[in-house]
Amino acid sequence: MVSKLRAGGEDKAVTGDAVQSGAAVGISPAALRGMHITMLRIRRFEERVAELLRDEIKCPTHLYTGQEAVAAGVCANLRDDDYVFSTHRSHGHYIAKGGDLKALMAELYGKATGCSRGRGGSMHLACLEKGLPGSSAIVGGTIPLAVGTALASSLRGVDTVSVAFFGDGAVNEGIWYESVNFAALKRLPVVFICENNLYSTHMPVSACLADTNIYRKAEAFCIPGVQVDGNDALAVYRAAELAVESARQSEGPTLIECLTYRWRGHVGPNFDLEKGLRNREELASWQARCPIETLERLLSEQDMLSVADRKRIYKDIEREIDEAIAFARQSPYPDQSELLANVFKV
Repeated sequence: MVSKLRAGGEDKAVTGDAVQSGAAVGISPAALRGMHITMLRIRRFEERVAELLRDEIKCPTHLYTGQEAVAAGVCANLRDDDYVFSTHRSHGHYIAKGGDLKALMAELYGKATGCSRGRGGSMHLACLEKGLPGSSAIVGGTIPLAVGTALASSLRGVDTVSVAFFGDGAVNEGIWYESVNFAALKRLPVVFICENNLYSTHMPVSACLADTNIYRKAEAFCIPGVQVDGNDALAVYRAAELAVESARQSEGPTLIECLTYRWRGHVGPNFDLEKGLRNREELASWQARCPIETLERLLSEQDMLSVADRKRIYKDIEREIDEAIAFARQSPYPDQSELLANVFKV
């Protein structure tokens, strides 16, 4: 099957080394249901945040809506002690790695009970107990950190895997090439996940890269590179499963390019349609390929998701988010006496 992905007037066919999911053969029912719930938690959390951004949440926020299959499919293959390094669009990775929604919401409100104690906001989340040491707004900034923890795991002789999530824009950064080269040279247990949402901030990827098939760059470093439909949780899961197992077996890194699309604008709750950056037809075509609806159809066909199950799951998630919002609203702000705590000076 060949699927066409369109952005900025460019048709992009998923062919060649692309991974297609097909049926759910080989993926356990527990994993399938888990990915479904994870994707729903990310989507509903983000939709509520989009509403709160208009009045209550004041920090710059980059929403992950539409890309849920990538975080869910990758993190379903990880353990708590595996490391994940995120980007400025970090909510999805935090939730998929098992981060607490109350701590996440409190962080967006800048409260002391936040996962970064109110100091990081949306772009600098951390959850050490779940293997998320931190995220960064610096494009490509966490890629070498993932390589660093992979080097540490290799030197210690443990089978912990590190995952670096980054966008297509990070491939323009020199640190990306330096990091991949070093990881390949030392055969480090790291997986590079490029979430290619077809826009680098507001510019189509075709205007930034001479070769928009990012996965092919793996050839220069003699490591596996694969391109998957990032809106297909099963395709992402299968590609990540192979890459994580390879890393765990000390066989070195893998580059996975996930072709996906962010529904909302680069930053904030709007859709960027009024800016002339993309048109309504393009957005609608991607919304019609909603990764959650795709997985729900599959689960229903496999008799793994009844109408009653779906209603219960949605209700439970809404209650969880309501509790997280109430917790964030009631939590205290950091005390002024802590202003200079955890600040380093020369």
